[in-house]
Parts: sequence; C-alpha cells; structure tokens
Amino acid sequence: MAITMTEAASSRVKAFLDNRGKGIGLRLGVKTNGCSGMAYVLEFVDQLNEEDQVFETNGVKIIIDPKSLVYLDGTELDYAREGLNEGFKFNNPNVKDECGCGESFNV
Repeated sequence: MAITMTEAASSRVKAFLDNRGKGIGLRLGVKTNGCSGMAYVLEFVDQLNEEDQVFETNGVKIIIDPKSLVYLDGTELDYAREGLNEGFKFNNPNVKDECGCGESFNV
C-alpha cells in the first residue's frame, strides 16, 4: 500500500507548513459526503494517532487512518494550476465514478 505526492504538491504542503509554523505533515482521508458518496479531506497534523499510517514523499509526510487507506491506496496527490484555478488534485486509481462538480467520488 502506498500514497505518493508530486514535487508540486510536496512544495505546496511544505510552504503551508512553514507558514503555519508547526505541523508534522498532511492528513489525507475520506468522508461520506457529496452526490457520489465520498469526498477527500485534507488537514494538517500536529500529532500522530496510534493507528495512523505514514508515507513520506519528497520530505513531506502524508498521514492516513486505516479506514481511509482502503479507498486511497495507490493515490498520487498533485497540485496544479489551471487558468485562474489552483488546488490539490487526487489521482486515485480506485475511483469508479465522480460527480459532475468533481467534489465527490465512489469506488
């Protein structure tokens, strides 16, 4: 099982953590939400939970709880700018369908 980040995503997360002044990494998870069933959740982590899985790419730790890992295994986190929009993109090989707005997915 593995989760990775592109160089662009790693650089952006490092910048966020530096600006924040604390944190050991980024938590990637899923929650039940949206019209397709699940939505991604990103949050900064200051302290690990006992059951957390930690993956490191380009010097940045990605922290995932075991329940989310089932849906996120093999995912690559990217950061992209498209026109006036910029943000994190999830390249998740487990996704079977996404909603039209791109906010939720199902596996």
